[in-house]
Amino acid sequence: MTEMRVSKGRVVLAGGSGFLGRALAGEFARAGYEPVVLTRRPAKNSRVRQVEWDGRTVGAWARELEGAAAVVNLTGRSVDCRHTPKNRREIVESRVGSVEAVGRAIRGCAEPPEVLVQAASLAVYGDAGRRVCDETAPAGRGFPVEVCRLWERAFDSVELPGTRKVLLRIGFVLGRDGGALPTLARFARLYLGGTIGGGHQYISWLHERDFCRLVLWCVERPEAEGVFNATGPSPVTNAEFMCELRCALRRPWSPRTPAWLVRLGAFLMRTEAPLALEGRRCIPDRLVESHFKFLYTNLESALADLLQPRAGGPEPRVESRPVLSPKGIEIMGGGTKERKRLSAAHGTR
Repeated sequence: MTEMRVSKGRVVLAGGSGFLGRALAGEFARAGYEPVVLTRRPAKNSRVRQVEWDGRTVGAWARELEGAAAVVNLTGRSVDCRHTPKNRREIVESRVGSVEAVGRAIRGCAEPPEVLVQAASLAVYGDAGRRVCDETAPAGRGFPVEVCRLWERAFDSVELPGTRKVLLRIGFVLGRDGGALPTLARFARLYLGGTIGGGHQYISWLHERDFCRLVLWCVERPEAEGVFNATGPSPVTNAEFMCELRCALRRPWSPRTPAWLVRLGAFLMRTEAPLALEGRRCIPDRLVESHFKFLYTNLESALADLLQPRAGGPEPRVESRPVLSPKGIEIMGGGTKERKRLSAAHGTR
């Protein structure tokens, strides 16, 4: 006799047709939830139920929120483009408009969702150099920062007395089937995976598996509320990231890409050079304080997992043998050089 599996509830993924949304849909389905994706162009052959919405106005899609276990809003036009006045307007409006639409829909529910998890970005800290940014760090300057501030301001202004609110400032999510890693890996395989610019800009990275676990953790933990840096605890410089990537792909050397060439390439590819030349050194203080356990705190093992052929097997164990981070948090360094740097700074091995 087949045993019926009872759903834990519906999880609505607004703007969930992209890389992160697909990963989350699988995560929530495995955890026993019913994922529903809100998208502008529903796919007919999708394994996950998709519902049409425009990301701006409340329509029939709002019925999906009634009695839902959670809403996760990932909506936002890609910033990987030329920041023309038209594109800037669309980047801002897609984020602010979707937050306001979701907020209005939740307020109209007789039984509102238990939690709203809103995506944001670590770009709010700007080009922070070596400064360590936890959730209390000040905002930076520039267009990406202004986008983030307007985005977060819209979320803060949505009053939802019956729904817990969580804001995730998401870092550089490393994934096998989406995001920037597959593109970087293709370049590295062609011996074009050298340091970008000066290489001193930090990359605050997070394995896609930990990203999915983190969002699920936010949904299932009633104490999870407010702002969290959704990144791993071991940021690395661009120089070290590219070195680890080359080693993972057995490409020991690639020429450095100078900043002027990055700017030229960005112009030809219709994107913006600061996306590659700027960075921030962020740590997830609140997650660590809340005892969230990362599966991947070491960049070597994260890249090895994502760049190797798929294989079945048990979930990896939480990594151990911590050292102290620049904020005094016990973590595992993100790469060989970072581990040596942290160990030397604190007298540990």
